[in-house]
Amino acid sequence: MQDFEDFVALRSQALLRTAYLLCGGDKGAAEDILQDVLMSMYGKWHRIRSSPEAYARAALANAAANRWRRRSRKPEAPLELGAVPTAHGHEQQVVDADSVVRALAQLPKKMRAVLVLRFFDDLSEAETARALGCGVGTVKSQTSRGLARMRELMGEQVLTWS
Repeated sequence: MQDFEDFVALRSQALLRTAYLLCGGDKGAAEDILQDVLMSMYGKWHRIRSSPEAYARAALANAAANRWRRRSRKPEAPLELGAVPTAHGHEQQVVDADSVVRALAQLPKKMRAVLVLRFFDDLSEAETARALGCGVGTVKSQTSRGLARMRELMGEQVLTWS
């Protein structure tokens, strides 16, 4: 299945970034859910190859939500995080990206999924609604509430990340 291999080669890095953000910055969990999604897609490839990207994003959002549900049954004690160091130049980009990921991790899973798909994957409201199986109105309200919450969490920091 050369077309599946091509899809994985071309899109796996972007999908890993999406998974990373959906998992609240947990790289190991992101790699795990991406691997699970790709394995699932391989078995269904003949049915989904017309829109694999949309299928993958929806599956990642669902896998991340399921991961959070499982973890909520077995709570973990969070590590105490120290103050974010101040940096200048290139280092500031790393600090800013980390701040965004930490703030995203504090949002409810659906709100996080909406923001990740809308702003990091550049999906339209309609595409985001299809990927998450909800209405466009839900995407709009979750976007508005999510951005407001991100502003609260991040204070004066700019909400951009390249």
